[in-house]
Amino acid sequence: QVQLVESGGGLVQAGDSLRLSCTTSGRTFSRYALGWFRQAPGKERDFVASTTWTGTYYADSVKGRFTISRDNAKNTVYLQMSSLKPEDTAIYYCAAKTTWGAYNYASTDGYDYWGQGTQVTVSS
Repeated sequence: QVQLVESGGGLVQAGDSLRLSCTTSGRTFSRYALGWFRQAPGKERDFVASTTWTGTYYADSVKGRFTISRDNAKNTVYLQMSSLKPEDTAIYYCAAKTTWGAYNYASTDGYDYWGQGTQVTVSS
């Protein structure tokens, strides 16, 4: 069982920056593929960014503004968000795929474990 804990959410103004962190309990963190998703009220959980065995990927809506990175020594994945917009308001979740193999990094079905989420609210 792998546990993921997100932190770093909060209330910010449009144009501000925020960094989310997600720390995991897995002992083989460096082998995981990791992703960030977000869910706004009344909407589905959408892909934001991922770091996988083949590279890093971003949703078009965040490309150029968000950066995903990882620190294997700290078992932590980050999501640096800049130029935030009100439409970025959502609960942000991190996810881990712990078994190697091809998968759809942009689908919630591709991940084995999820964190509890952290709220990001961007005011205009």
